Amino acid sequence: IEALKEHVENGNSVRTYNVDLSDHLWYKEMMLLTAKPIMYVCNVDDASVNDGNEHTAQFKEAVKNEDAEIILISAGIEAEIIEMDDPEERLEFLQAMELTEPGVNRVIRACYHLLDLQTYFTAGEKEVRAWTIRRGTKAPQAAGVIHTDFEKGFIRAEVIAFEDYKEHGSEAAIKEAGKLRVEGKEYVVKDGDVMHFRFNV
Repeated sequence: IEALKEHVENGNSVRTYNVDLSDHLWYKEMMLLTAKPIMYVCNVDDASVNDGNEHTAQFKEAVKNEDAEIILISAGIEAEIIEMDDPEERLEFLQAMELTEPGVNRVIRACYHLLDLQTYFTAGEKEVRAWTIRRGTKAPQAAGVIHTDFEKGFIRAEVIAFEDYKEHGSEAAIKEAGKLRVEGKEYVVKDGDVMHFRFNV
């Protein structure tokens, strides 16, 4: 604790402390603010949104030891994108700016990466829902995000990989192609999985 205290008092964040403290109970209980994951979003001019500029280069150098996410966006570009209702017009604008997507999409993806999160889907005739879980979550715990009874009475999960859904287009076509899998309690959910849970309580 004294060594960490000295590190912080020298103007450093806990993130830059090069000793793993995660197993120590006192460390978990302190919930230190500068130990939290961090993302910096740099608002730059339109010309610097892809590669940055001298200021963002200096900033990246200053925080290089923090294991932080750094995103470059142009508030001006984002404001223009928001004003566009037509998806084709928006796409043309992004291409003209040499961008593949709006900055807000990159911020969301960076947040997921930083917090070690991923998404799985449930799909029925009436609705499709997205559920956020931690990477490495097993099927019963993923089911528990929907309802605790799903986890308690978990029997199995019917799983379709997102890429298979894109390729075949419907659940019937996926079944016909033999791409629907049945997984048990030890299955680790993949990002983008489309899942249907069987349970009994």
